[in-house]
Amino acid sequence: LMASVVVPRPIGWTSTISANGHNNLAPFSFFMMITSTPPHIAISIGARDGQEKDTLRNIRETGEFVINTVSAEIGPQMAFSAGEWSPDVDEFAVSGLTPTSCSIVRPMRVAEAPANLECIVQEIKPVGIQPYGAHLVIAEVVQIHVRDDLLIDNNRIDLQRLNAVGRLTGDWYCSTTDQYELKRPTTD
Repeated sequence: LMASVVVPRPIGWTSTISANGHNNLAPFSFFMMITSTPPHIAISIGARDGQEKDTLRNIRETGEFVINTVSAEIGPQMAFSAGEWSPDVDEFAVSGLTPTSCSIVRPMRVAEAPANLECIVQEIKPVGIQPYGAHLVIAEVVQIHVRDDLLIDNNRIDLQRLNAVGRLTGDWYCSTTDQYELKRPTTD
């Protein structure tokens, strides 16, 4: 019920690498920006049948990950990467995506993604009844990659070109192509 009411949610398409070098890529819609100075994000990684997911294990092992923005063009690959793959499967490979090196962190980023956030973990906090709850991962964004054609005045993004995908519920998603402005009031 909660996942159907709190919508749309941005997708934190998270790429990690295990201590022994296996790439992992998985989407999480319990994801948010916390602050911009310095930039921090949070991602909530739930358990699967009482077991930690590969993403959380990799984050614990390395302390690093990348958030890749999902555009409508690569939405099908994002959905495919969400499968319950075994830890030795490289979701980049099975999804037909191109892993590319980051500037600061060790995990790879999705080359096809319109933007990527290189992240270093600051805190991992268990939330809910364990082992079936989740872990809230708070991280500092240490490098931002944005496709050149998306940048417009004052470090803003052309949202029409970005065409980001958000999660609704179940297998339902939405995009940012229908946009309108709602002005905040000025107060004295």
